[in-house]
Amino acid sequence: MCIVQRYTLVGVALVAALGAGLGRQRTVQVIAASLLGVLAGFGAFVAARQTFLQWYPPEIASCGRDFYGMIEAFPLQRVIPMLFKGSGDCSAIDWTFLGLTIANWSFLNFCLICAVALALLVCGRSRG
Repeated sequence: MCIVQRYTLVGVALVAALGAGLGRQRTVQVIAASLLGVLAGFGAFVAARQTFLQWYPPEIASCGRDFYGMIEAFPLQRVIPMLFKGSGDCSAIDWTFLGLTIANWSFLNFCLICAVALALLVCGRSRG
């Protein structure tokens, strides 16, 4: 799950950079802000799921396969549900800052990015 959050954050950064670089046209701004909102919403969902697993760890904590092992061994339609079931390594808390885990901070940041994307859409509509 943490790897999915990282890839989602990279996607957010790429969309934001492309939107800022190509964002002179209103259509590009709307598409970029919409994609930012969708990606940030997905990232927030994954971070919230990992936070839930950290608060309520599964009774059987098996590490299972890693992300790359699952992609190599199974078709994508089986990998996606397996990612969200979580495992022992998803419930482990390796690091905290100000009492929050990495998943908590990711959730807050994805929510902030989603709010900014929504504000960009709303402000752009009132202007244009």
